[in-house]
Amino acid sequence: MSEERFDELVSDALDTLPEQLIAAIDNVVVLVEARNEDEPDILGLYEGVALTERDTTYGGWLPDAIFIYRDALLDFCESEEDVVREVRITVIHEFAHHFGIDDEKLHELGWG
Repeated sequence: MSEERFDELVSDALDTLPEQLIAAIDNVVVLVEARNEDEPDILGLYEGVALTERDTTYGGWLPDAIFIYRDALLDFCESEEDVVREVRITVIHEFAHHFGIDDEKLHELGWG
């Protein structure tokens, strides 16, 4: 799969986020990279300060970052249909962390 096609899938996944959630997202950038150097098999990563952790001292921070790891996802999937599904799951999973939802709760909800 080309990088351009993969980027389209990430964009499509972002477009599926409910408008209420989009309106609540604050100071986040989404980046597509080949792999995470420290954990090459992870599919995505959220780095930042979750909305539930922010208080009155939050300000002047660089944007939170959501990383989507293209090569790890492509290795994980067997078909383009799998890639579409897993990209969407990964995008939702990482944005959930922005809203303060931890991995345990995400697994309970089926978004692990």
